[in-house]
Amino acid sequence: MKVGCIGLGDIAQKAYLPVLGALPGIELHLQTRTPATLTRVADGLRLPAAQRHADLDALIAQGLDAAFVHAPTEAHPRITERLLEAGVPTYVDKPLAYELADAERLVALAEERGTGLAVGFNRRHAPGYAQCTEHPRDLIIMQKNRTGLPEDPRRMILDDFIHVVDTLRFLAPGTVDDVSVRARVEDGLLHHVVLQLGGDGFTAIGVMNRLSGSTEEILEVSGQDTKRQVLNLAEVVDHRGQPTVRRRGDWVPVARQRGIEQAVLAFLDAVRSGERLSARDALETHALCERVVRAVLEPSA
Repeated sequence: MKVGCIGLGDIAQKAYLPVLGALPGIELHLQTRTPATLTRVADGLRLPAAQRHADLDALIAQGLDAAFVHAPTEAHPRITERLLEAGVPTYVDKPLAYELADAERLVALAEERGTGLAVGFNRRHAPGYAQCTEHPRDLIIMQKNRTGLPEDPRRMILDDFIHVVDTLRFLAPGTVDDVSVRARVEDGLLHHVVLQLGGDGFTAIGVMNRLSGSTEEILEVSGQDTKRQVLNLAEVVDHRGQPTVRRRGDWVPVARQRGIEQAVLAFLDAVRSGERLSARDALETHALCERVVRAVLEPSA
């Protein structure tokens, strides 16, 4: 199975390539426009020259069975469009695009061409989060905080807060019929944002603070007088009387803990079986993110 990886930045190197490089039956092809990075990463994986590509045309010419896109977000629409037009099932590291119209166009193109398109919402596959679907969820609270990193609102929401938005949607036990957004913006930079979703019998709250004093990710779901917390995707604390704690095993790879390994395997299994994955649900997350962006940029609208 020929699998291409476009873009060799930190996420590709730390999370995806260790998984792809260890899978049997995978002929891995790399593409980046940075020669030094291509050489260094390909050397580390001991890939021959024929599996190293400086441009997208050369990569697509290999007759790929699947591709992973980890290039900067600005390049996602152009690269993904080329792959879909070539009939290559494609996995795109979130988001599909910064602009909702571009994301909608890509999803429509995938459907028109009958080609699979998946978006890398790995937290849906992370064991600590996936297991929360089995827990009562009257109230869902998720925080994903950073230190000293206020940012352009659209970039912050589409590149990072989108994980919070998608996780809330994934765990919501019913249809969302109420959405509200609060935020603090100073000098054009987004400091924090709070999203509240409501539905029949449940409330879901997502928070991101880029000046929090701590880099952390905390998920809490509660209902029926029980509560479950997931701390930094690694530690699960169940509260029903005396708390019980489950920690990530010493030998559990980070990619598995964060759901990346499972997302990769699910995508490749679908490709092998001929299943055409749809990004329609992922598009709903992008649409909700666009709603958050507009609320942040136009608070009185």
